[in-house]
Amino acid sequence: MATILLIEDNELNCDMLTRRLTRKGYEVITAGDGAEGLRKATEHQPDLILMDMSLPVMDGWEATRRIRDNQRTTHIPVLALTAHALPEDRRRAFEVGCSDFETKPVHLPQLLEKIADLLEKCGK
Repeated sequence: MATILLIEDNELNCDMLTRRLTRKGYEVITAGDGAEGLRKATEHQPDLILMDMSLPVMDGWEATRRIRDNQRTTHIPVLALTAHALPEDRRRAFEVGCSDFETKPVHLPQLLEKIADLLEKCGK
């Protein structure tokens, strides 16, 4: 079973995604801000990270940069989840090290497909 770290500050979004991902067979670990997410990524070594980009304490842009700069976490795919849907937001997500990009509100079948593709690419 693949482990997903969901870094999301909105409790309703976090609860909804956790329940749906768990039903699909994923183990889900959650964090409510970028700094906590960075700690949990290092501690738990998840198979994939779903990263909200608008987070308190440390935003998702900076948290992703730090995940990529950390030798222990650089290999973990990061899928950006954001309401920022402009082309420059997508470009910026890839520039900071995200592996893929999904806009909110999340379209679950599309998100699940992206998760499966990223996990397959890293052999999970």
